[in-house]
Amino acid sequence: MSDDRGFRSEPDPDNPGWHTWQLNDPTRFNSWMFPRLLVRADPDGKARLRMFPEHRHTNLADNIHGGTVLSLIDIGLFACSRMLGIIEAGTAVTLDLSVQFIGAGKPGEPCDAVTELLKETRRLVFLRGVVEQGEGQLVAAFSGTIRKPTSPR
Repeated sequence: MSDDRGFRSEPDPDNPGWHTWQLNDPTRFNSWMFPRLLVRADPDGKARLRMFPEHRHTNLADNIHGGTVLSLIDIGLFACSRMLGIIEAGTAVTLDLSVQFIGAGKPGEPCDAVTELLKETRRLVFLRGVVEQGEGQLVAAFSGTIRKPTSPR
């Protein structure tokens, strides 16, 4: 599905149950940083945003750079909120983000931001989650608050 703000998400034919998560403009940060993202809602009520770490996402220790993890989490707040039916794509904004780095992520293996809803109000969404690779290898934990998009007048 695509909207007039330049966003698209559609079922990924190569990954059943997953949807793409991309901006139509390849010059914007999300597209430049993550040329391929997938998102899905899980049966446990959580949602996950998956990235595919490459060499350009690493630091000098050959681990996923902390800035890459922070970007994945921030985008995940919105992608996962949409998959959980909380918001539509658009002009929602991050109000607060707290992250605890737990372990090193490695390139070459999918990395997921797994997000769950804590509470939703008329204007705010409170979320928390973890970033993981493989079988439960934790990279980070996080909590964040987003403000829902303003309705058109």
